[in-house]
Amino acid sequence: MIVLAAGGTGGHMVPAHVLAGELAARGQSVHLVTDTRGLRFPGLFDGVPRTVVESGSVARSGLLSLPSVAFSVLKGLSAARALFRDIRPRAVVGFGGYPALPGLLAGLSMRLPCLIHEQNAVLGRVNRLLAPRVAAIATSYPQVRRMEPGWAARTTLTGNPVRAAVIATRAVPFDAHAARLRLLVTGGSQGAKVLNSVVPTAVALLPETLRARLDVVHQGRDEDAEAMRTAYAAAGVTATIRAYFEDLPSEMAAAHLVVARAGASTVAELTVAGRPAILVPLPIAADDHQTDNARAMAGAGGAVMIAQPDFAPSRLAAALEAWLGNPAALAAAAAAAHGLGRPDAAARLADLVMDLAA
Repeated sequence: MIVLAAGGTGGHMVPAHVLAGELAARGQSVHLVTDTRGLRFPGLFDGVPRTVVESGSVARSGLLSLPSVAFSVLKGLSAARALFRDIRPRAVVGFGGYPALPGLLAGLSMRLPCLIHEQNAVLGRVNRLLAPRVAAIATSYPQVRRMEPGWAARTTLTGNPVRAAVIATRAVPFDAHAARLRLLVTGGSQGAKVLNSVVPTAVALLPETLRARLDVVHQGRDEDAEAMRTAYAAAGVTATIRAYFEDLPSEMAAAHLVVARAGASTVAELTVAGRPAILVPLPIAADDHQTDNARAMAGAGGAVMIAQPDFAPSRLAAALEAWLGNPAALAAAAAAAHGLGRPDAAARLADLVMDLAA
């Protein structure tokens, strides 16, 4: 039995879900320890036994809530210890975030082998707290800010696991010379509004010859949809606008360029698919980790990073034209993104877990 401790956001839950599938394929039993937010994601951990334990976050609740957060974590720790005495896990794997804390603390207190996985290019707060005590650390980037040199011997670069549907996009050819070009815009639930206002205006600034060849697929909030639809129509650009796409990996595979935030899952999916991007890091992300994620992809040539204060229509239009108007540059950026992809991340992480649990 392997316990996976994850919760809170999709950025933590999706890689844990993918690892669960990989471990199950190897004949391993898996149990999820999560919080109530971790149960809200449809299609994740179907058929996997799960236990909800209390947790809390100082980052979400503020310093004044520290006593109540500590009490919640202690209750979660007690519940996780009771669970572990019953199911007797061989290892505990945590995916960062405060919802993973009770399960990992329980594992450490019971002297179970524990591993933490970091999805971002910055070690998160809970992972920083536990890194000195766990048996192994798995990272998604070769360079991770806030990692201590003394932890290097216990650290393995695995990559960030992505779903099978994303891995399938890696085989879709990239045609920078296509007669029609497709731009995908996806801001996610936390930061789409600025993209919704800036991208249509930037597209209108592109040369007419480029706009005539451009199709836009824009994932945006319903309240902004009418304004976006009007702006794209005025620019003479065909646009598909929806609040949610059932099959976002297919949309990514069909895209020639993506405008997005720089969350860990987004960057992992872009690089596995091999699609170049213009990344606008979410400025309120913890430890500014999205900037580090974006810099890693931009530094390799697979992306352009534009900080949100600089994300003006003219700046974006120049970046769009530099790639969409230059097939050779666009193809080189796609190849650079593809070179960063780690489609075997789940297998690498599972290997590490199996070694730990042996």
